[in-house]
Amino acid sequence: MTHLPYIVASYGLATVMALVLSIGAALRLRRARARLAALEQTHNRNAGTPFTP
Repeated sequence: MTHLPYIVASYGLATVMALVLSIGAALRLRRARARLAALEQTHNRNAGTPFTP
């Protein structure tokens, strides 16, 4: 009896999970950058007034 199916499944699952977590992080980063750009644009538009979130 060989352990090859278990080993292949383990590496496959680890690879899939790493990809899922990486894609999630990239999407969150993109969304955060968009929110930051919107905040900066609002702040720059109101340059004469103090910034209150």
